[in-house]
Amino acid sequence: MSTQLANPAPLGLMGFGMTTILLNIHNAGFFPIDSMILAMGIFYGGIAQVIAGMMCFKRGDTFGTTAFISYGMFWLTLVGLLIMPKFGLAEPSPAGFMAWYLLLWGVFTAFMFVGSLRYPRAKQVVFGSLTILFGLLAARDFTGSELIGTIAGIEGIFCGASAIYFAMAQLLNAEYGRTILPVGEIKKSS
Repeated sequence: MSTQLANPAPLGLMGFGMTTILLNIHNAGFFPIDSMILAMGIFYGGIAQVIAGMMCFKRGDTFGTTAFISYGMFWLTLVGLLIMPKFGLAEPSPAGFMAWYLLLWGVFTAFMFVGSLRYPRAKQVVFGSLTILFGLLAARDFTGSELIGTIAGIEGIFCGASAIYFAMAQLLNAEYGRTILPVGEIKKSS
């Protein structure tokens, strides 16, 4: 019986990537927020990432645990912020206060980006582009600029696509036992 644990990163990255693309198609101005985005935020962006984070914990992966559980909770809190006012459970957060929420997530992500520098370039692209995305979204909410929101949406689509690429690279490379999709491996110094 094998004791090797499965790599949970493709699951977490797909949950993050697909949900990020859908929300940022909205941010870019192509369609309004609807039940599809909210459901993806709860179940795939939220719960699936939390599960992936718990699997990373079991493997002893502190970075993966912190990233997947944190961003899973980001999605769950974001959906909560959007739907709680509709149920009369709380007042809607004003844009300026949402900007602080997004800025704090950007600061967290900037530190995660620094941590990602030890890993393949594909992971660095995910965390680097996510840091930029949070900065743009915070700037949109601080200023009220639709242009910044549109730019953030386009950049967010790229960010989500980079996560999907990294997920599929890990999955396909492991399945075939060779590099199908390159990830820009970092050479470890001795």
